Amino acid sequence: MACGLGSILLIANPTSQNGRGSRLAEQAVEQLFTLMSDCSIEVLLTKHARHATHLAAESNGYDALIVLGGDGVVHEAVNGLMQLPKDERPAFGVIPTGSGNDFAKALGMPRSLENACAALCTAEARWSDVGWVNGRYFAETLSFGLDAAIALDTVERRKRTGRKGVFLYGESAIHQVKNNFRFYDYSLQVDGGDPHRSRSITFAVQNGPYYGGGFDICPEAKLDDGLFDVCISHPPVTRTYAALAFMRAKSGKHTGMRKIEMFRAKTLTIDFDEEPPAQTDGELLEGTHFEARVEPEAIRFLYPQRHPMQEEDCG
Repeated sequence: MACGLGSILLIANPTSQNGRGSRLAEQAVEQLFTLMSDCSIEVLLTKHARHATHLAAESNGYDALIVLGGDGVVHEAVNGLMQLPKDERPAFGVIPTGSGNDFAKALGMPRSLENACAALCTAEARWSDVGWVNGRYFAETLSFGLDAAIALDTVERRKRTGRKGVFLYGESAIHQVKNNFRFYDYSLQVDGGDPHRSRSITFAVQNGPYYGGGFDICPEAKLDDGLFDVCISHPPVTRTYAALAFMRAKSGKHTGMRKIEMFRAKTLTIDFDEEPPAQTDGELLEGTHFEARVEPEAIRFLYPQRHPMQEEDCG
């Protein structure tokens, strides 16, 4: 098969899949060469935190940048690509081997390495959005409050236990709802309008639909519509109600629940009265003042062409 991607830089996180990342990168290269006989691939392994950002910032000259790993390496690579002039940013794809893979799910990438590589061979490069908050870009999610506390706790639990995915997120959610269930007061300005006061238990700002290893928190979110989708849960609610909302969010069935607010925006300015748990793509944020905006048509993401095998493999 002729190569549709041209020259490829593959950045792999060797610690993904409990240390199997290096071997998975070798398998991916073998698979891509088998499928695209005339492609050119260079493989670089990350060596430390933020290394993928540095590598992606030097990826001009390649036709495609593909990362192998989870949402962490995606987050780093997006921040690196955004350091390049727009016309020098290679198309961006992902082979999902992390614990959550929310961004890969938003793209529609299959979960298995073999099917992901096959999907990349015929993928469509389409200009899409990224988010920006307080000087940092993000691919999929920004959140505050209980859901941020869960996301950050999930990272620590994964390091301790090796567990991953929805079950890990659910375990963390139960712990946080039981022990850190509280609301945060804030002032919110949407798209430059007048600020208004409110309070939240969870506060998710989404570029794509998913967070927490596949929870469909904003089911209508699209990576290429120039808008954030926002989901806020407001007090007063009980712990039981919050747990039910999380369970229903797994399949996006929470959106019509009482105390759940959904809206879209291009820009947000949020001032919390006290510092909340905050995260973006699983990375810790600190502070009480947050300015967020959509960067429309920032990167050409590689979207797979869907077929029945991929439909069964995604999710």
